[in-house]
Amino acid sequence: MRILAKDMLAAAQKRHQEEVEAAGWIHRIRDMGGIRFVILRDRSGLLQLVLSEAGTSTEASAEGSPLGADLTLESVVVARGIPALNEKAPGGVELRLRSLECLSKAAGDLPFQVNGDVSKIGLESILDNRSLSLRNPKIRSIFKIQSTIIEAFAAYLRQQDFIEIKTSKLVGSGTEGGTNLFAVDYFDRKVYLAQSPQLYKQTMVAAGLERVFEIGAVYRAEKHDTPRHLNEYVSLDVELGFIESEKELIELEKNLLAYIFAQVIEKNAADIALWNAVIPDPASVARAPTVSYEECLKIVNAEAVRGGKSAASASARIFDITPEAERLLCEWSLREHGSDLAFVNEFPRRHRPFYTYPLSSGSGTGEAAALTMSFDAIFRGLEITSGSRRQHDYNALAEALPKFGLRPEDMAGYLAVFKYGCPPHGGFAIGCERLTQKLLGLPNVKEASLFPRDRKRVEP
Repeated sequence: MRILAKDMLAAAQKRHQEEVEAAGWIHRIRDMGGIRFVILRDRSGLLQLVLSEAGTSTEASAEGSPLGADLTLESVVVARGIPALNEKAPGGVELRLRSLECLSKAAGDLPFQVNGDVSKIGLESILDNRSLSLRNPKIRSIFKIQSTIIEAFAAYLRQQDFIEIKTSKLVGSGTEGGTNLFAVDYFDRKVYLAQSPQLYKQTMVAAGLERVFEIGAVYRAEKHDTPRHLNEYVSLDVELGFIESEKELIELEKNLLAYIFAQVIEKNAADIALWNAVIPDPASVARAPTVSYEECLKIVNAEAVRGGKSAASASARIFDITPEAERLLCEWSLREHGSDLAFVNEFPRRHRPFYTYPLSSGSGTGEAAALTMSFDAIFRGLEITSGSRRQHDYNALAEALPKFGLRPEDMAGYLAVFKYGCPPHGGFAIGCERLTQKLLGLPNVKEASLFPRDRKRVEP
């Protein structure tokens, strides 16, 4: 029976001298005269194999060639032997071999050392050779942590009586209009890859499910080439009915993030250690401040002056929530509130989609009427979430469309959701790769995507 590397110590402690089997990839080889030490890697970790010329037989590979001195890194093998305690070996145990079988021999021309320092491997090489780079324990740990994030996201929402949905990624038009959409040939017409499950989330709330979430890919045809953008990413979406304002959504996200972080700390200690990462505790998430858009601009401009920028220079002023503003806001939040997470709400209407609910239900033209019940979550200098309370009134939506350059006839399918009654509702979406990136301090969001898609990359 095969035993994983992480369970070999327990097998050795039984001291029954029973033969066990391990299988995986050859991670490292070290010759010491008549003894060869081989580090085997499987999904759970590393295991030291000890090959003695006197005591180890070698079995033929699948191709019939003998295995011995021609062991190559990354070959896939099955090792059989007796587990023994050795405090100097990884995990405090080694497998003293009786036989070794090669299942698949790796070519010797590896494009980089899988067992090497990933910081010395260029990002393009890592992505071009994804099947190899993912074998590196440190790189693979990114996606073990990401798996926990996704699992915890769903688990917490289910605890709060949310229902998981899966929606179509082929849509007739974009919820926010026709910009930033990838067109797809669909029989005799054009359709588009979904920018978000927005319409479908709202449909399910209107249909009576009230609380829904989705984990799925979304697509943005934005011509960015930055360390923070992807054209395909995993969106963690939430929508719920019967809310009064975006503040309820902010509170939900705080609780959700606190749960996710706690699960990562509990389940991924070894993966966190590989990156020397610091995961926020629930108390720091609870301390995250919420500031209005206008207040945020005042804070970041004061922070810019504090950092040495001239207040007298008009070019030094920050007039929008730029990447620089996001960084400054989180620095302020960490210093003043002990949290590198911050929420910004009450965005001006010009910065939000047509369906965002106005802060004032009146028809005035003052400042209150121009603001919205919307928010962003900014974590360690990067926006990871955008959300809002949505407009649920059919007539109000129809009236808003022309103000955003949209025609009611082009959004007929969207408007139909609200024609026969829909509760007040709202939601948000967390970018899974961005959250992973900031948790681990990765320089580029592409490192947090298994197979990233950008303007140039559509392979592997």
